[in-house]
Amino acid sequence: MRITGGIARGIPLKVGQGEGLRPATDRMREAVFSSLGPAVEDAHVLDLFAGSGAYGLEAVSRGAAFCYWVERHRRTSSMLKANVAAVARSLQRMVTEIGVVVEGDALGFQGADRIDLVFVDPPYALWRDRPDAVLQALERMLEGHDPQVVMEAPGETDLRWPGWELRRQLGKGRDQPNAFIWERAL
Repeated sequence: MRITGGIARGIPLKVGQGEGLRPATDRMREAVFSSLGPAVEDAHVLDLFAGSGAYGLEAVSRGAAFCYWVERHRRTSSMLKANVAAVARSLQRMVTEIGVVVEGDALGFQGADRIDLVFVDPPYALWRDRPDAVLQALERMLEGHDPQVVMEAPGETDLRWPGWELRRQLGKGRDQPNAFIWERAL
């Protein structure tokens, strides 16, 4: 797995292995960032359930100003910090200039003054068992913000998010990962 675009293009990312880990594929990230276009430039990003940090790192490589990566597992968080450091080196910037890794529960994150773009890629069991918990936590986190939200979920997931409009769904069917891109409804 690698960064697919921007200044850090080609930088390899460390990817953990284990139950429930399912890194966003290069192809999916390329499709998502193609759909987001110029919205990434200078954005303040929140990468929830960050894992390898691929979504947030891709955003920073493509011009995002800052990213919060939120990951609760210590071992995965350690790998994520190594990925952030590698991308920061490629950008010739300090780690603290591109973002911060927050070790904690993604559904309980608080503290960003500005959020322009959010990536949500939880374990698929959470979409199956507790989708309302994810959406309610996002509502709390995003109060006062007007970001675009990218959710990765199985294609068969029937997401309904009151107050938000599904702008685009990317993916190849029910049994494959899909990306759902949301904006607040007008």
